[in-house]
Amino acid sequence: MTKFSELNLDPNVLKAVAEAGYEAPTPIQEGAIPPALEGKDVLGIAQTGTGKTASFTLPMLTRLATGRARARMPRSLVLAPTRELAAQVAENFDLYAKHTKLTKALLIGGVSFGEQDKLIDRGVDVLIATPGRLLDHFERGKLLLTGVQIMVVDEADRMLDMGFIPDIERIFQLTPFTRQTLFFSATMAPEIERITNTFLHAPVRVEVARQATTSETITQKLVEIVPPRKDQTAKAKRELLRALIEAEGEACTNAIIFCNRKSDVDIVAKSLKSHGFDAAPIHGDLEQSVRMRTLDAFRDGKLQLLVASDVAARGLDIPAVSHVFNYDLPSHAEDYVHRIGRTGRAGRLGTAYSIATPSDEKYLGAIEHLVKITIPRAEAPEGFTLSDAAHREPKVYEEKDGRSSSRGGSRSRTRSRSRDRDRDEARPAPAAEPVVEAVVEAPVAEAPKREERRDERREERRDDRRERDRSRPRDRDTGPVVVGMGDHVPDFLLRPFRPSKPATVTEEVEETSEG
Repeated sequence: MTKFSELNLDPNVLKAVAEAGYEAPTPIQEGAIPPALEGKDVLGIAQTGTGKTASFTLPMLTRLATGRARARMPRSLVLAPTRELAAQVAENFDLYAKHTKLTKALLIGGVSFGEQDKLIDRGVDVLIATPGRLLDHFERGKLLLTGVQIMVVDEADRMLDMGFIPDIERIFQLTPFTRQTLFFSATMAPEIERITNTFLHAPVRVEVARQATTSETITQKLVEIVPPRKDQTAKAKRELLRALIEAEGEACTNAIIFCNRKSDVDIVAKSLKSHGFDAAPIHGDLEQSVRMRTLDAFRDGKLQLLVASDVAARGLDIPAVSHVFNYDLPSHAEDYVHRIGRTGRAGRLGTAYSIATPSDEKYLGAIEHLVKITIPRAEAPEGFTLSDAAHREPKVYEEKDGRSSSRGGSRSRTRSRSRDRDRDEARPAPAAEPVVEAVVEAPVAEAPKREERRDERREERRDDRRERDRSRPRDRDTGPVVVGMGDHVPDFLLRPFRPSKPATVTEEVEETSEG
């Protein structure tokens, strides 16, 4: 078995690796580090949780061991799709570079530009950034990318999903042509393939597992549920989720629960907390400080359940996650691989539960087609039954304007129920019809409503303004009225194009003035 000491890494880097407790590299590290040390471009493809971050961090630190950074001109650049992943790369840098004198700067949103500008001005060896914040600094004239020797793109397929590909292409064009590029991704979409063909020069392709495969250390289970009412699907799924967590008992030391929508993240987290679970949400709409505190609490074991959107599905290294729950099946099949990859990392065992309803059939088929397996079906926990509330119609709440709405339902259902009541009231014998006509005619005899009175007042004010405009003297103290350009008309403009009869210039000017 190959050891890190055999990979020609810098002694100071090897010392930090040994202190971190690592002896042997993972397959992706063993395949990517040697060509990266030689200065070659590397295209690394491996499933999540295989140690891709160290695959570029260790050779980058070794190659930067000699040399010195200049102000506003970083020597290397690492691009990450999310703030959390960028912060994680920065933590890895601190871990492996603690015995070197190399410096770093982290450019992410949620942090003031002033503090980041100070770091860049002093000069940094490693610049770790999200694409948007990097371009913000560049456009403000605070950053030059002409000194970049090594450029790393991490989680490239996530960049594609988040719409960063145009930014990535622009950043590539701002860096020197002679740079070394390390490109890492878990999957290779056609758009990613196009970028690698354009910007990488004869890359060494390191693929340690078939694309979009799931780790063998993860036990996958799919629990299917048929809600008794379509408008109570969310409630039924929340009840099943709580039952699954309780059924796992002490085996579920901590877990990440994935939802497709940010609003559902908040709802599920609130529901879990109200039922006595230790849960907190994390998604892109939360402030960066809140997101980092939540992640730190989850890493430190102070938080058991992390309810997340896909912002936490890629690249985050939280080694000891025992369970992953897909409250929603992802709409993109690749996201399934990344989500369940948060558990079963570094050789540990993990469990991934997914909840599916009949409407998820299309998503389920795409996932199983991608991973080339049929996800094992599992029964709901023994004794689980949906509550009576999941069988009833959602409650209707009256709003201030008189309209009604329902939790978990839409106003269209309320309107349809109103129409049903109207039809029921209209069914009695014809003797009741005059009453209906009276009700219809009543609004006609009513006084103008508040909206109508407001429109009338607005119209009156508009008429007053028009009247004032008419009575206002227009040419007061402006001297004689000037027609056209006055006496300063160039001669060539007064020359007729097709004269029908001889005429002097003076006559033509008079005719123009009279017209």
